[in-house]
Amino acid sequence: MKSNTKQFPKNKIAWLWENMEGKRALYFVGILGTVLYNILQLTIPYFSGKIVDLFLTGENAATNLQVHRDLLYRLLFAMVGFTFLRVIVVYGSCMIYETVSQSVLYRVRNYLYDKLQRQDMTFYSTYRTGDLMTRQTGDLDAVRHMVAWVVRMVVESFSLFAAAAVFFLYTNWKLALCVLVISPFVFWIIYLFRNRVAPMHAALREKLAQMNTCAQENISGNRVVKAFAREDYEIEKFDRANTDYAETNKATGMVWLKFFPIVESIANLMPVVLLAVGGVFMIRGQLTMGDYVAFSGLIWAIANPMRQMGNIMNEFQRFSAASKKVMELYYSEPKIRDEENAVSHPERFEGKIEFDNVSFQYEDGDLPVLHNISFTAHPNETVAIMGETGCGKTSLINLIPRFYEPTEGQIRIDGIPVEQLKLYDLRKQIGLATQDVLLYSDTIEGNIAYGDDSIKMNEVVKFARYSAAADFISKMPEGYDTLVGERGVGLSGGQKQRISLARALAIRPSVLILDDTTSAVDMETEKQIQQSLRELDFPCTKIVIAQRISTTKTADKIIVLQNGYIEEMGTHEELMEKKGYYYELVKLQTGVDEL
Repeated sequence: MKSNTKQFPKNKIAWLWENMEGKRALYFVGILGTVLYNILQLTIPYFSGKIVDLFLTGENAATNLQVHRDLLYRLLFAMVGFTFLRVIVVYGSCMIYETVSQSVLYRVRNYLYDKLQRQDMTFYSTYRTGDLMTRQTGDLDAVRHMVAWVVRMVVESFSLFAAAAVFFLYTNWKLALCVLVISPFVFWIIYLFRNRVAPMHAALREKLAQMNTCAQENISGNRVVKAFAREDYEIEKFDRANTDYAETNKATGMVWLKFFPIVESIANLMPVVLLAVGGVFMIRGQLTMGDYVAFSGLIWAIANPMRQMGNIMNEFQRFSAASKKVMELYYSEPKIRDEENAVSHPERFEGKIEFDNVSFQYEDGDLPVLHNISFTAHPNETVAIMGETGCGKTSLINLIPRFYEPTEGQIRIDGIPVEQLKLYDLRKQIGLATQDVLLYSDTIEGNIAYGDDSIKMNEVVKFARYSAAADFISKMPEGYDTLVGERGVGLSGGQKQRISLARALAIRPSVLILDDTTSAVDMETEKQIQQSLRELDFPCTKIVIAQRISTTKTADKIIVLQNGYIEEMGTHEELMEKKGYYYELVKLQTGVDEL
């Protein structure tokens, strides 16, 4: 997996604010509600102190109780009223936070999925599937939690602390200073905690991604696991990943447990200071019983924010580690994209493909894969590409739809360089069927019509006939409505290849690229497919990778690759006369020593 050290256009908070578009005013109302709720927390201790001084311990308490009983009732009703008001405000604020957080989650998740769809092949060869899934799920949940809980708790803690501090200073500034003087030590402890826990959250996030990758690969490759009876091995491997994640999780949690006793001790020290100093002030007549009750009733408003700071910092560091991964994907840009001067080409191509001195090398490779490739495929021609494994056949055809860019040279379709065409228009006119088939968890009809879901059922059947798939489909209990299962698990390799071919043909492409598409079908079925491809009811240039002579001998042009170079090129008859690689391959497949 690629590590990221680059700077993003915006910091994490600015990025969050950007994705609150349309909900910012509502979120601000939620923050104001949190501040108001915590200011209202002062009302109960304030009214309690007034009741104690006026009706319980004051010099005129008995008289006030008889003469001003209505004031007592008003104070009691005010306490009840403000309590209900607090409940309404806090409920409304929490609903606002949840609404905005879900809106941000929805917006960012859709944006990330859009980004994933538009990334190039280099991106997918760099990032692990499990890591990308973690970014779309666990990391995004940490972002949502930041909006819904962390920000609320930060606002709540500081507003509650500030409101209580102001109240204390207003009531008795000397006692307030004695209580508040120890609070800076908590912030120092939290600062030390942050420096310790930040790298651990980053490591924890990586462990989670590794565990998810392990699970994803195992589930995707379950057939291989069962075929080699490696269930115990896979269980042990996942157990190691799970244990590693659990140990890192526990180690992260233990960091706070080391600091928590100190914070808790300082928080618990405040009531002791209040009792000791407040008692002295009361004995000296510098503090009334009512004011002491008010102090006592609000001491938690100073202590609790201190206790909460550790949890807030913990969750913020979790968000920081997760958001970094999310933002890396959020701001990523594919290297292969529409050029600024790219032209639209919605109409069909004639199908002329030109390779002009094309060379190619993968970014993570040390040596070039293709060297100075030059050939032309004329409209409606069939060009077969042959060569030993690893000679660059698949790399060559991947350059046509711009899955990769050549390092040198140029590829043109109908005389237009492919990089000057809009990617959508280019790829919409190319039908691609590969040896490694991916079918979706859909019906057979849905898979064939994947490239054009507007085609009618009779056309689906027609393209199934072209690919020699109609016979086996008709024998299935539900025919074209049969669900093929994830990745086509319910079908044989040859059946999947034929459905893949039908899917490629169903878009009526101007250029058809087949990467060893008939390798898993029998000779008779392959003959039917070759005949159908010659009799298509639409013009189409075909680029075919194949190893069977039965597939290549009828091609208009055969290209033999060796070590990334064009070793031979010509028709079947011309290459047979050269008696080179192609000639030897024909001898090997036919079993005839001399031809």
